[in-house]
Amino acid sequence: MLRLVFCLLTLAMAHQTMALEKRTFCVYDPLGANGTLFGLSKDYQTAALDWGVDFHLRAYTDEKIAIDDFKAEQCDGMLITGSRARPFNQFAATVEAIGAVPDDEIMRQAIMTVSSPKAARFMVEGRYEVGGMLPAGPIYLFVRDRSVDSVEELSGKRIATFEYDEPSIKMVNHVGAAVVPANSANFSGKFNNGSVDAAYAPALAYKPLEMYKGLGDNGGIMQFNLAYLDFQIILHKDRFPEGYGQKSRSKVATYFDRALTLIHKDEAAVDKKYWMQLSDADYEKYQQMLRNVRIELRDEGVYHPVTLRLLRKLRCAGNPAAAECVEKLE
Repeated sequence: MLRLVFCLLTLAMAHQTMALEKRTFCVYDPLGANGTLFGLSKDYQTAALDWGVDFHLRAYTDEKIAIDDFKAEQCDGMLITGSRARPFNQFAATVEAIGAVPDDEIMRQAIMTVSSPKAARFMVEGRYEVGGMLPAGPIYLFVRDRSVDSVEELSGKRIATFEYDEPSIKMVNHVGAAVVPANSANFSGKFNNGSVDAAYAPALAYKPLEMYKGLGDNGGIMQFNLAYLDFQIILHKDRFPEGYGQKSRSKVATYFDRALTLIHKDEAAVDKKYWMQLSDADYEKYQQMLRNVRIELRDEGVYHPVTLRLLRKLRCAGNPAAAECVEKLE
């Protein structure tokens, strides 16, 4: 009898193993296989086994190559930044809209909302599906000269600007600065060697990309959220079992607090002398400027109006007296 039970269990386990679909998951992490994003992806790999998928993980330090491999169907799924995800899903990518997510709590609410089953129809666009979102922290402006501490001071300055990100280009042009084309692989080098006067990045770039070299003795970091960086899982929908996308989004949303701990650790690693506080007047000026740019980008079809409206409602829930909550332009 025991032998029969053992045989049945063995057969069941073998059948389960055979039923797993082999897929490739490509992970963009600036630190490659040693990075925290790749580490989180290993946990995701384990979770996917319960949904019938056995992932082979591949690490990339160049985001463009990861995306090119995904397009060439060498990757069934990938983890990339939100700004790079826009061609695959405009709705989810708009969560990273400039100035739209002022703090961690708004980001938490945004990710939980778009990851819920109620938002499922927005997470599929053509043959692609968003399989989850992870916070990566506020994006700050790094300057080599801390006297550049206002919108006016940015005029004429050279800013390393991601050449594939239309919102960033518009924002830099809006303040009268000079766009210096860059990408995730070379922007820090341009900042560190003085090819540009400023660059924007989350705190996680400070140590791994050695941006403290560009800051030197005179630089600074404006403590103002230009945007809130996120990473997104993008899937070739037809390569996964029915219902996989929602299971994936729900699971990845549970990683939020772990990711937030890493964000706070990265921010704590920044030398305190570099942080630059904006005056209340400059803070309001920045907010209004970014809001105007968001509305322009929405009207030009770059940002998804439903996402912008959701983010405005989340902001207004915490600050209903704000002018934007009365005007409701987003």
